[in-house]
Amino acid sequence: MTDSKSVVQHRTATVNGRKVFYREAGDPAAPAVVLLHGFPASSHMFRNLIPELADRYHVIAPDHMGYGFSDAPPVDEFEYSFENLTTITLELLDQLGLQKFALYIQDYGAPIGLRIASRNPDRVTALLVQSGSNSQDLWMKDLLGGFRLV
Repeated sequence: MTDSKSVVQHRTATVNGRKVFYREAGDPAAPAVVLLHGFPASSHMFRNLIPELADRYHVIAPDHMGYGFSDAPPVDEFEYSFENLTTITLELLDQLGLQKFALYIQDYGAPIGLRIASRNPDRVTALLVQSGSNSQDLWMKDLLGGFRLV
C-alpha cells in the first residue's frame, strides 16, 4: 500500500508572473529538502529519489525557468541569469512557506542554491552538493561563513 504522503504531486505556482512547475512529496510538517537540478535536466531527474525521501522529508523539486514544465520565456522577455533564477526559486520557496530547508544542488543548480544559502544561512539546514560548480563571482569563504564543512 502506498502512503499518500509519498505520492509525488505535480504542481505549478505563479512566481513574478511566470509559471514554475515543481514536484512535491512527503509530509509538509517534516524537515524540508529542496532538490535543484542541473543542465540540461529538469526535476524529472529526481523521479526515483523523491519517493525514497518522502517518508522522512517534505521534498520540493522545481524546474528552473526554461526547463521541464516551467515557463520558457524568450530571452528578450527574461534574462536567464543565475541571479534571476535564484530570485524565482527563492520566491517559490517563500510562497510554499518553507522557513528552513536542506538544499541538494547539482551542476546548474549549484550557483542558484549557493546564492540562496549565502543570503539565507539561517534558513538552510544543510548543503548537499553533487558535481556542483560555483560561478566566479561567488567565493567559498563568504558563502560558507555560516556553515561548517564536514
